[in-house]
Amino acid sequence: METINSIIKLFSVGLLLATLRMATPLIFGAIGGTFSERSGVINIGLEGMMLMGAFGAAFTSLLTGNPWLGVLAAMITGGLMGSVHAVMCIKFKANQIVIATGINIMAIGIPSLILQGYWGNAGRTPLVKGLPTTSISFLKDVPFLGVLLGTHNPLTYAALLLVPIAHIVLFKTRFGLRVRAVGEHPRAADTVGINVFKIRYICVILSGVLAGLGGAYLSLGQLSMFIKSMTAGRGFISLAAMIFGKWTPLGAFGAALLFGLADGIQMTAQAQGIPIPNDFLLMLPYIITMVALSGFIGRATPPGAIGKPYEKH
Repeated sequence: METINSIIKLFSVGLLLATLRMATPLIFGAIGGTFSERSGVINIGLEGMMLMGAFGAAFTSLLTGNPWLGVLAAMITGGLMGSVHAVMCIKFKANQIVIATGINIMAIGIPSLILQGYWGNAGRTPLVKGLPTTSISFLKDVPFLGVLLGTHNPLTYAALLLVPIAHIVLFKTRFGLRVRAVGEHPRAADTVGINVFKIRYICVILSGVLAGLGGAYLSLGQLSMFIKSMTAGRGFISLAAMIFGKWTPLGAFGAALLFGLADGIQMTAQAQGIPIPNDFLLMLPYIITMVALSGFIGRATPPGAIGKPYEKH
C-alpha cells in the first residue's frame, strides 16, 4: 500500500516541472535536427554538437564570469560543428553518417584535451556562473499555470518559444517551403531557381546552433559546470524525438516532452525514495526511446532526398 501511495504522489506538479526541464535540451536538439533533415542532410551528430556547446558555454562562463557570453559561445561552437558537418557532406559529398559519427567522437576528445591542459583535470571544469532562473510576473498568480510556467531557466522559455516559431518558419514562410522542397526533390527545386546548397548549409549550421543551445542549458542551466560526456545520449534522444515527431517542430516537441517525462519520472522517483531499483530508473528514458521508435519508425516517412548528396548538372 505504501508503494502504491508513493507512485500516486509521483504524478504531481513537481513531475511536470521536471518534465519541462529535462525536455528543454531535447527540444533544441530535435528542432535543430528537423531543419537539417528536412533539407536532406542526416544529422546524427547532434550529440557531439550538444556536447561541444555545453563545453563552450561552461568554458566561456568560467573565463569571463558572464553566463550569457557562455550561451553565445555555445551557439557559435555548435554552429562551427554544424559547419564542419555541412562542408564535408554538402561540398565534399562525404558519407553523412560517417562524418556525424566522427563529430560525436571528436566532441568527446576535444574538451578532455583542453581541460587536461588548462586545469589538469580531463573530467570536469570547476563550478562556473550559471544562468539565473527567471519569473514571469503575470503568470505567477495564475492557478496551476503559475506553478508550472511561472519560474524557469531562460533557456526553457526560449525552447518553448522556439516551437511555434520553428513551425511558422517551416510551414508558413517562403524559406520553409524551399527547405521542404530541397529535402524532398532537390532537382526540381534547383530548376525553379532555389539554391539547394545554400539552403542545406543554412539548415545544417542552424541545427548545430540549436544543439549548442541545448548543451548550454545542460552546463549553465542545470549543473553550472561541464562534465565529460554530460549529454549522456541526449543528442541521440533528440534524434529519436525528431523521428517520432515525423520531422515537424510540433511533433518533435511532443516527443521531447514524452522522453522528458521518462527522465522526470526517474529523477522524481529517486528523490521520493520509491522502492524501484535505481539502475532501472536510470535506464527508463532510453527504454522508452527504444520502445517508441521500434513501434513507430517503420511508419515514419522521412524527406524523400534525405541522405543523398546533390549533384548539380
